[in-house]
Amino acid sequence: MPAPQIFLQKVLTNEKYLIKYNCTKYKIREKTMSYDYKEAMKLDNQICFPLYAAARQVVNLYTPVLKPLGLTYTQYLVLLVLWEKDGIPVGEICERLMLDNGTLSPLLKKMQTAGFIEKKRSEKDDRVVVITLTKEGRELQEKAKDVPLRVISCVDLPKEKAHQLYSLLRELLDAQKKQEV
Repeated sequence: MPAPQIFLQKVLTNEKYLIKYNCTKYKIREKTMSYDYKEAMKLDNQICFPLYAAARQVVNLYTPVLKPLGLTYTQYLVLLVLWEKDGIPVGEICERLMLDNGTLSPLLKKMQTAGFIEKKRSEKDDRVVVITLTKEGRELQEKAKDVPLRVISCVDLPKEKAHQLYSLLRELLDAQKKQEV
């Protein structure tokens, strides 16, 4: 069975499909345009589906590795940010993880209850909540040191392809960030 032709590829390569969606309206780059919505709406033609499915698979690789540490995947991401730079505002963590405050706040509360972090008001601006690692949160980095190696060993992708995939995903995320500004 031949590989499905991804609709995004059609958008980027076939003049009659040149459309850019900017989350509020269509911008049409040519005067006459043919758009086959039935073709576009096939699951195999969606760029979102393989991204979604791959993301779920990768997160599932982390679950058995993080569970003995008492962590979820998203909590692990928060810790990665804090291990790089401790004592930062909630807003900075939201920005780094591309999460909104409403998503991050309950997660931080659970991490505080678990004893991994502390939440304090900024001395400079009491509207700002600063997150710092506790001793237990800092010590968890040593316990989690093998997580990246254990997970990457489960990914059956040549190193150069993994780097290429990472670069493409970063490019996609960066382009999306620019559109949001």
